[in-house]
Amino acid sequence: MSAGDGLRVQSIYEGFFSGGARVLHSAVITGLHGGGRQTHSVLSIHHAVLREGLLQPMTEDPRYQALRAAGIQVASLGRRPGAPAAAPRGFTEAELSTAAELAARSDVVLSLKEQPLRLVNQDGFPERPVIACLHRSDPEHQGPALDDLLATVENGRLVGAVCCAESTRDAYRAAGVPASLLHVIPNGVDLARFRPLAPRRRAARRGMLGVPLDATVVAFAARYDGMKDVALFVRAARAFLARATTRHVLMCGAGMSPTNPALLEDLRASFADRPDLLARIHLLGVRRDMESVYAAADVVALTSSFGEAAPLCLIEGAMCGAVPVTTDVGDAASIVDGIGLVTSRDPAAICAAWEEAARRRDELGLALLRSRPRFSHTRMIAAYSTVIERLHRGQRAALGVR
Repeated sequence: MSAGDGLRVQSIYEGFFSGGARVLHSAVITGLHGGGRQTHSVLSIHHAVLREGLLQPMTEDPRYQALRAAGIQVASLGRRPGAPAAAPRGFTEAELSTAAELAARSDVVLSLKEQPLRLVNQDGFPERPVIACLHRSDPEHQGPALDDLLATVENGRLVGAVCCAESTRDAYRAAGVPASLLHVIPNGVDLARFRPLAPRRRAARRGMLGVPLDATVVAFAARYDGMKDVALFVRAARAFLARATTRHVLMCGAGMSPTNPALLEDLRASFADRPDLLARIHLLGVRRDMESVYAAADVVALTSSFGEAAPLCLIEGAMCGAVPVTTDVGDAASIVDGIGLVTSRDPAAICAAWEEAARRRDELGLALLRSRPRFSHTRMIAAYSTVIERLHRGQRAALGVR
């Protein structure tokens, strides 16, 4: 790279599918690419994935479409569910050739979470400084991906890791990643998109979702995954809905639809004796207008039991005026400090916390507004830019390159 050239950065994704880490990372590199100091590209190992019971093709994913609209090149190794290939953790010669050719055009490689590092560690992958972007607080649940991360440390490729939360840094340090490599950049969101609405517009959003204007509404935005403890949320929703007929629940995300048999079984287990309450649970599935869902809600809820670091749903919901209520997982408690509530994992306690949050929504509204600069994605993107460029300069200095 010569003086005056923009830094060329390639991100490697396991694939494109619904999830907060991909939402956040795609927003970060879109912002960095548009800033003019860096040129970004993306390589996806999979062209389509099967998760939460959904076949999710890359080209239909909103993150892919947003990246392409921003002028970011997106390539794929072409893997698809069920397609004959090398061993799941191996790569064919053609895949390695494609990956090496694309990486050779970059100055820095970003790995979205640790799973893509198995590709980076392959013989023949170009020597480029690698920065892992880590978004969970449970490295021990990542299976062989943690071993891949530690191997990248051992072979000297990893020059740093960006952690989205203090809990992430603590967990990966305990798992064996040197503290000197770990840098915390808290999550942020687009405040122009996620914002409270005037009463008339909020009423219109509720109307579009089939929610009465006078209802008390709890929103749950999550994919159907064990870490989210959907069954616990459903049990709390049963208690919440049974206490007043003016209450409604919105569930959205991958697997939050009537086509998911596991979710239907959770609902049957909690509502078998009260099917009438189910009419006030709205299964919305994957949404591209999450700001509309949050703006229509009084409370945004999280019931996760492990794995979370800095949950975007709490931040996005709060920035839209919904009071966040969460279990104590990852950095969630610090995120909602002063603007929301932390609850135990008992369904009755969760229900009571939702009720308190709804009652205090007006009271907490000023605190939510005052917290907005803290969660700005502009701040987050600037911090990523600084870390990426500093680590790249440090690597070049270590190699004696000017």
